[in-house]
Amino acid sequence: MPEFERFRLISCSVFTRELCAAVATSNRVVDPEFLELAAHVDSNKLRDLVQASIDKAEGKGYSAVLLGYGLCGNGLAGIRARSIPLILPRAHDCCTIFLGSTDGFVQEFGESLSAPWSSCGYVERSADYMHRVDEGRESGFGLEMAELVEKYGEENAAYLWETLHPEADEPVRRFIEMEPTEHLGRAEMVKAEAIADGKEFRLIRGDPKLLRDLVLGPWDDARFLTVAPGHSIQPRYDFKRVFDAMPTPT
Repeated sequence: MPEFERFRLISCSVFTRELCAAVATSNRVVDPEFLELAAHVDSNKLRDLVQASIDKAEGKGYSAVLLGYGLCGNGLAGIRARSIPLILPRAHDCCTIFLGSTDGFVQEFGESLSAPWSSCGYVERSADYMHRVDEGRESGFGLEMAELVEKYGEENAAYLWETLHPEADEPVRRFIEMEPTEHLGRAEMVKAEAIADGKEFRLIRGDPKLLRDLVLGPWDDARFLTVAPGHSIQPRYDFKRVFDAMPTPT
């Protein structure tokens, strides 16, 4: 029997369809596991679930564990690589991953960092199909107003607070359409509901490149973080690198 390079893929279920399409075209053997989308509600729960899945991959001949996550509300902060390297996109949130890059995120959401949006995965797998971007919260370092004032001054803090906490009644329904799933008509479902609610509908063209390259490579340092064995994920809270790999304290 021929030997193939093997990888473990652990991902949020919101990327199920897109990542399965990439796995189907990969020359590598990729064993996927999709964890519940609802785990994002509690960052500690998400961290525990992801770490447990990583640990279960130990000793099974995998070259690396591929993670279909961003920082995700700090849910991946502190995640450890045991004896197998971890590889994940440099992204705060699944929105950046769906749009293919940080530049794509800033272009679409730079003036409204926490604007709600949806996608095929959210329509199919979330009780609330509209998702609010985590990047807006994380770019403010998760700080309360008093801490923002201390760090940035009153005027800048007021601007940041308004940007990161927009009015709940968002007049626009955004849908990120991905090429592997556009034939399913999920965008039309969201559009019809938006019109019925008197909202504007905006279709955003996603870019599957980050998801494809997570499975297929290459994993260049500008777009992907590689966490070597004995290291863990440490947030930077910026727009470009997002996080680094640091030695895990013993």
